[in-house]
Formats: sequence, structure tokens, C-alpha cells
Amino acid sequence: MASSSSAAAEPRLTKYDVFLSFRGEDTRNNFTDHLYSALSGKQIGAYMDKVNLKQGSEISPELLKAIEESEISIIIFSKNYASSSWCLEELVHILKCKKEKARIVLPIFVEIDPSHIRKQEESYYEAFVGHEKRFEMEKVREWRRALTEAAGLSGWVSRNMSESKIVEEVVQHVKRELDTINSKRSDNFRGLVGISKHLEKIKSFVKPTVHVEGIWDMPVIKKKTPLGFKSGVQLKFCNNRSSP
Repeated sequence: MASSSSAAAEPRLTKYDVFLSFRGEDTRNNFTDHLYSALSGKQIGAYMDKVNLKQGSEISPELLKAIEESEISIIIFSKNYASSSWCLEELVHILKCKKEKARIVLPIFVEIDPSHIRKQEESYYEAFVGHEKRFEMEKVREWRRALTEAAGLSGWVSRNMSESKIVEEVVQHVKRELDTINSKRSDNFRGLVGISKHLEKIKSFVKPTVHVEGIWDMPVIKKKTPLGFKSGVQLKFCNNRSSP
């Protein structure tokens, strides 16, 4: 299992910027849709289950993969979030990626108090009454632990501010996080092991009087002799430096 520190030090290549976890019947056509549109408007690539994949008793592998391939997961807690076993499975996987891949997790509490989620009270209590009848107790305990952990993370509470203000702040926060991630990624690629060795090998083909600004093409070997490749090597260089 990779630690958070080691995961954060590696170059990260993900398919999505943000994964949105939400209860469709509560927020799909209002808050979640507004947030998705705002993220898209800032060229932030967000994954939103728009085709209602949450059907059946087992979570779709596509959703789990989307979580793994997202830099940030935003959990939109609402009144009926815990009534969906799919949402709870998403939540468990999101927190797993937070621990193992150093992913960022941001909770938003839409018309619900975070303490009700931490303690599984009111609608969350009712949801777990049903879960305990349908699922193994170890699975139920796993979901309870995930809710308690996620509800303790720093996030936004809709009862304390307007929806538009939350959306604005979340988008700004996500953009800052992505800028930081991309900056670290650039630094990591500069230090790729072995890259200098290959650059020196390329320079050995070039006469000292030639200044290499960039490479347009890869070497093309035209002929192989018993002693190895030695003739017909073609390298294309772009010399952008003006003559003295």
C-alpha cells in the first residue's frame, strides 16, 4: 500500500479533475447540476453520472474507475445520500483513494447538518435501519465509519450560505488545488530519472558548433552492418538561434 507522502511525490496523470458523488433524486437537477456547469465553465473536467448508472445492487465498475482517475472528489451530502448503497460504496472508495493515492476530498452539506451524518441521525438513522436488514453487518459498519470520517472533513454547509456562493467558492478552491497539483507535476517531470543520459547521447551526434533548440523527429536507422548500426543515421534539428 502506498503512503500518502509517496503518492504525492509521484507524477500524477488522471483522466478527470473532479468526481461528483451525489444522490440523484436529491440534487441532480439543482445543486449538483449547477456545480457541474460552473466547473465546466472554468474548463475543469468533472465526472458526473448523467446517465443514472446507479441501478442494480452492485456499484458500476465505471464509477469506481472514474473515482480512481479523478484528482479531487466532491461529496455532495444530502438528506437521502445514505439511503443509496451505491453512494455509500462510492464514499468508501473515495476515502480509500484519499488514503492510498493522496487524492483530495471535499464535502458539501446540502440542507443537512454534518453532525447528523457523523452520528447517523434522522434520515441517516432511518437509512441504516434498512441497510442492517439487507446487508452484512461488516459492510454496514464500513459505511458508518466512512460517513463519520467524511463528515469530519473541512467543507461547505448550505445552511450557512447561499447556493451560488458555495458554488463560487468551491470552483475557486478546486482551481487552486489543481494549479498546485499541476505545478508539482511539472517539477516531478523535470527530475525524471535517466533523462539527462538520453539527452547527452543525442548531443553526441551534434557538432559542437550547432546549437540544438529542439528535436523534430526521432533517429532513423537506414542500414545495419555486422558491426551494428553505424550508417545512415538521420537526426532533424531545429536551430532557432539567429546567426551572430
